[in-house]
Amino acid sequence: MRRLTAALLAGLASTALLLAGCTNGGAPNPGGDDPERAATELAAGLTKKDLKPVEFVAATSENVDAAFQTLVRGMGPVAPQVSVDSVDRSGSAATASLDVSWTFPGVPDKWTYTTTAQLQNDGGRWKTAWQASIMEPQLNGSNRLSQRRVAADRGKVLGQDGEALVKSRSVVRIGIDKTAFDKDTDETGAVGEAAQKSATALAKLVGINPKAYGKLVAGAGDQAFVEAITFRADDDDRPSNKAVYAIKGALPIQGEAMLAPTRDFARPILGTVGDATKEIVDDSDGAIVAGDQVGLSGLQKRYDASLRGTPGVEVRLLPLKSPSASPSASPTASPSPTPSASPSATPVVVFEVQPVAGKDLQLTLNRYLQELAEKTLADTKPASAIVAIRPSTGAIVAAANGSGNADQNLATIGQAAPGSTFKVVSSLALLRAGMKPSSMLKCPETITVDGRRFKNYSDYPSGSLGTITFQTALAQSCNTAFIGARTKLDDGDLAKAAASLGVGVDYDTGFPSFFGKVPKDSSGTGGAAAMIGQGTVLASPMTMAGVVASVAGGRTIIPTLVEGQTAKSTAAPLTASEAKALQTMMRAVVTEGSGRTLASLPGPKAIAKTGTAEYGSSEPLKTHAWMIAAQGDLAVAVFVNTGQSGSKTAGPLLKKFLAGAQ
Repeated sequence: MRRLTAALLAGLASTALLLAGCTNGGAPNPGGDDPERAATELAAGLTKKDLKPVEFVAATSENVDAAFQTLVRGMGPVAPQVSVDSVDRSGSAATASLDVSWTFPGVPDKWTYTTTAQLQNDGGRWKTAWQASIMEPQLNGSNRLSQRRVAADRGKVLGQDGEALVKSRSVVRIGIDKTAFDKDTDETGAVGEAAQKSATALAKLVGINPKAYGKLVAGAGDQAFVEAITFRADDDDRPSNKAVYAIKGALPIQGEAMLAPTRDFARPILGTVGDATKEIVDDSDGAIVAGDQVGLSGLQKRYDASLRGTPGVEVRLLPLKSPSASPSASPTASPSPTPSASPSATPVVVFEVQPVAGKDLQLTLNRYLQELAEKTLADTKPASAIVAIRPSTGAIVAAANGSGNADQNLATIGQAAPGSTFKVVSSLALLRAGMKPSSMLKCPETITVDGRRFKNYSDYPSGSLGTITFQTALAQSCNTAFIGARTKLDDGDLAKAAASLGVGVDYDTGFPSFFGKVPKDSSGTGGAAAMIGQGTVLASPMTMAGVVASVAGGRTIIPTLVEGQTAKSTAAPLTASEAKALQTMMRAVVTEGSGRTLASLPGPKAIAKTGTAEYGSSEPLKTHAWMIAAQGDLAVAVFVNTGQSGSKTAGPLLKKFLAGAQ
């Protein structure tokens, strides 16, 4: 940057005085120029933060602009809006009144004030007599403007009873400080050998890709701190500070971050918080800037505007490093130049807006039950999920995703055929069609519908074949009995029964949720498959947890996760008598059927239903494993994407969870 020297400033001031004495007393300008034009030109230059197009008295535009940039560099990319309020002319001099307004991204209040600029008629051309106070009244030649964004405290995510699930926790950010390498680069600008060696060593120490991290370090500026990884301060896997310091340029930096109790705690649902990406900044309409902490996924993203709060800003006058660089020593319209003041040692706050903290997000999750569900799934390699609901309130108290999900939220938005757990829905439809738990049904080994042969699962008990009760058909999960009973239903009956149990109708619950899909057409092979939860029937673990919660609660329940976001069922309600009949039949699943694994559980009597659903196209077909159950005030669905069967794969997991929940 070109700086105005003391000699140059003195020369400019003398020229300004000479011009002041030689002007023609306000006579009309030959070219028709006027001070309003000069004032408008100045306002436009200040707005663009570019004074090179502006004409000045006894100074080049380039020199004044260089000095001006020193004044406003600390304001970053923020630019003022400057407009001319009025121009008062007196002979060959004029005073322009300027309205200045600064808008800061995401900050609701603007910084507004009025300044004045002195204009002079210089040989028939009106020009600005520059002084620093034109930009801000308190700029006096010894100081400059600087602003800093003040982040708001992010709202916490609360669980049941107000316990903070996501809050500010101590972290350690480990990375390479490029200042440790004295411009250790080659002629191409690539990172030098020492920095590359350090990047590789640090990457291996913290377990990340050395090549990828080395590229980040190479592309960073000479003054950059290039983060490799962030650890929780109490993470047992975090390398010691001694091991980090042993690598040249490597630093562990203490900090804070919004985190859940553990890395995996409800992660696919809660989401994460981190630095705003360029896309987020671009899409924010100016509310977010680079460096802001925002929700990147899950509920943190959905409720980011509320959780993030409102940032504040502080604008200060800071001392210039060198008074000689001050632009205010340029000529003024007064008879003598204003001397530069000595640099102020104390910054002065000229504008301030306090941040407004974000609002907490209240969820229904219970920390103990969520952790229990995640521990229950810890050794399950296929994708899996557990969802637990309180039938008394409809509150989701656990929504766990297994490690095989690759951070995908199968718990509330997964889509899979529910298999025989859907027979609870089919049972409600048949009850409404006039059947009773004691009604008799035929359960043959196979049944053929429109040329397609359906059969029971491979280890179906032969003693439950033939003519059996409706209750036994559900308890033993006889596919052929349910398919044969489909003729008792009209089109739409199955879908209506599903809706009464919270399946197949979309609701806005305030969190990502899939309530399932049920065909209205009950004819043909599609209708037959639907009776046993296959074909085009789809559900999420949350959907099926809602089914058993509705049965246990005796009413239609639409699950709730976010407090204040409760959806109301639009379906025909599940009646108390219907629920009682289903409870009786589902109890038989535990006492005499495929859910006997729960019979030994202490505490209230459990009701349940197992489910196995074939999927895929290659033989042998793979199978989803399901089990749903309710005990006391807890309704649970367990899903394993690929398993042997509902009773053998999902059943032990469900039993372990219910036992731990007592």
